[in-house]
Amino acid sequence: MLDESLLDTPEGLAEADHRGLLRGAAEAGARVRTAARHATEAGVGELKPDGRPRAVLIAGPGAAATHTADLLGTLAGPGSPVVRLAPTGVAPAAGALRWELPGWAGSVDLLLIATPDGTEPSLSLLADQAYRRGCSVVAVAPPGTPLAEAVAGAHGLFVPMATAPYDQEEPLAASSPGVFWALLTPLLALLDRIGLIAAPPDALEKVADRLDQIAERCGPAIATYSNAAKTLAAELADALPLVWTEGASAGPAGRRFAAALAELAGRPALVAELPEALAAHGALLAGPLAASADPEDFFRDRVEEPPALHARVVLLRDRPIGGLTAAPAARDVALGHDTAISELEPEEGGELETLAELIAVTDFAAVYLALASGA
Repeated sequence: MLDESLLDTPEGLAEADHRGLLRGAAEAGARVRTAARHATEAGVGELKPDGRPRAVLIAGPGAAATHTADLLGTLAGPGSPVVRLAPTGVAPAAGALRWELPGWAGSVDLLLIATPDGTEPSLSLLADQAYRRGCSVVAVAPPGTPLAEAVAGAHGLFVPMATAPYDQEEPLAASSPGVFWALLTPLLALLDRIGLIAAPPDALEKVADRLDQIAERCGPAIATYSNAAKTLAAELADALPLVWTEGASAGPAGRRFAAALAELAGRPALVAELPEALAAHGALLAGPLAASADPEDFFRDRVEEPPALHARVVLLRDRPIGGLTAAPAARDVALGHDTAISELEPEEGGELETLAELIAVTDFAAVYLALASGA
């Protein structure tokens, strides 16, 4: 059950935030600036690449590395050379995870390692394996870790992860906003330098500014009625979110939102891209999850009996209404099945800015839902 009164109690939210999630979301802009500075100090801007790599391999544990690879691959466009190396192992623990280079990896490929831990023995071995194969190696991880030493031994480039003092107080959640931006930003700067994506320093500064703006508009001191993130959290209190995305860069934002809901708030969500989402989720909207399938029971005990779970569409768009869009059809389908719909659309700006806004608002929403539901 969601305690909606907690959403408008900043002190209560702070007391419930044992994992520093709100701080991570609020400080996302600062993390971007710090991470960009670390990348510059590490020498990313001084690199003189011989050309674009054949493949960009990304390795790292958990949702942070998955989201990073997803977003970088999307930004690289059609035919993206970005490939995530998924780990194997018997448990999601640093000592149990295993990564391997594909057999074809060689001197024309680039290995990126992104981890908020840095103690994974297999990542250190992977860096050594890449060096022996002739791959270039770049890693973003906490300083002073075994991985930092391994990358130095592999003659690679190591960028210290932008951390905050409270990161050491509690185990870092892989979907934490602070972790995500700390790992992603140096890799954006690197791939801009080698010409794979466009993320120059001024674009990263605009991303940081946009994240600061969202933190001001969606922070814990802003009341629910004027706070898009708190409003979305309240709307999803007793719902199964069907996250429909439109526009290339909205896809990674939607997939990250679903992962954050699962990890941080313990809530399931389904993601699909428009217009295919209308067919993929059509049966869900026509089935028992539709609001019309189980109308509100007047005699239900509001204290002892929770309300029935109903689907709710969350429409994430990275472009304004107009032109070729499936948004009107999506609204018609949802409302035609008595299914409520929430919509998020960023203000105008560059691709990185608008993507950052979608990610920031949904990150805040996932955090509020987690805190107010006691997850």
